[in-house]
Amino acid sequence: MIATLKPDSSHALRGLSDLRIRNLFIIPTIIFLIVFNIFPLIYSLGYSFYDYSAAGSEEPVFVGLQNYRDLLSDPNIWNNFTVTAKYVIISVGGQVLVGFGVALLLNRTLPAKGLITTLLLLPMMMSAAVVGLFWQLLYSPSWGVINYVFGLGDFAWLSDADAALWAVAITDIWMWAPFVMLLSLAGLSAVPKHLYEAASIDRASGWYTFSRITLPLVSPLLLIAIIFRTMEAFKTFDIAFIMSTQPTTEVIAIRLYKFAFQEWQTGKSCALAYIVLIMVVAITNIYVKYLNQVKER
Repeated sequence: MIATLKPDSSHALRGLSDLRIRNLFIIPTIIFLIVFNIFPLIYSLGYSFYDYSAAGSEEPVFVGLQNYRDLLSDPNIWNNFTVTAKYVIISVGGQVLVGFGVALLLNRTLPAKGLITTLLLLPMMMSAAVVGLFWQLLYSPSWGVINYVFGLGDFAWLSDADAALWAVAITDIWMWAPFVMLLSLAGLSAVPKHLYEAASIDRASGWYTFSRITLPLVSPLLLIAIIFRTMEAFKTFDIAFIMSTQPTTEVIAIRLYKFAFQEWQTGKSCALAYIVLIMVVAITNIYVKYLNQVKER
């Protein structure tokens, strides 16, 4: 039997109500988010309208939208955005192809399937700095394994202006394709088996089954993976910063870092951060709108 207390009893009055317990857990979390997330956002937004350097002793000078005008009219900034767009397309596209392809291979009865899946998930659990340094050694023209396996001689991947961006993107694909694989595998395992049985009875081809059953039912989870990986790829800093110093790999996050911590243009770096934020939010909204359309079908 479950014992209950009368609401007006002395024991009930001495205890905590459900509302008080809820507030006891929620209010500290809200305060934490305000202090460490919302306040810095508002504070940096204010500085984006000032000519200010955190390393100097001069007082901030209000310049309005001048920082935004200077950034949006700077051809070097647009070049950084172009490099970032190329990187996002190569990286996210590769992650979707590799991750979804591996998920299709794992979506069957295999010996030691759990162990194989766990081993494939290891790259995304590693530190990005460690991954960057590890692949930097693999790309080394002197003792790198990649050149030896493909017979490329002493080809310098990270020093070549054309190959450096591809090298960094391949590293990101290796690290984060397991994330796409994991979500795709969850979607594939949720597809009702009777649909495949009906397609088999109707003698449907493999491509017809894939395009009419598998892909439409997995696409919502696949789009969620694309949303997350696009946002992260657009903000990529660590791998690109560690692996290469070529101009062709200077994504917008590296340009932002140089503004903030090398040139100490604090006001301009805050403005650039908000430009990047607006672009990421806009791209994400496009994905979410398309995701809602897919779910309604």
